[in-house]
Amino acid sequence: MKEFPLVYTNVWDGIIAVPLVLILVQVLKILFSIKGSYISTLSTVIGLIISIFFSHPHSLSAGIFMGFFYGNGAVGVYASLKTSLQAFQRKQ
Repeated sequence: MKEFPLVYTNVWDGIIAVPLVLILVQVLKILFSIKGSYISTLSTVIGLIISIFFSHPHSLSAGIFMGFFYGNGAVGVYASLKTSLQAFQRKQ
């Protein structure tokens, strides 16, 4: 039986990778008029690309595992900020 990969997380994961995915998705959304229903998929794909090719290039399984975290983390940050902003605007 194959063992699960040992995945090390560091400052790169939370401070650089997730905001980078968020920024790239927003830029691509503006440039190419991407529908809202495709944003989470685009975020996951960008997260996988960053993780597999830059963050964890020597371990495909670790790259895939962390790529989903990068993409879904960016979607979560976006959803949280959007919800908070809408709630703030309703109170004023």
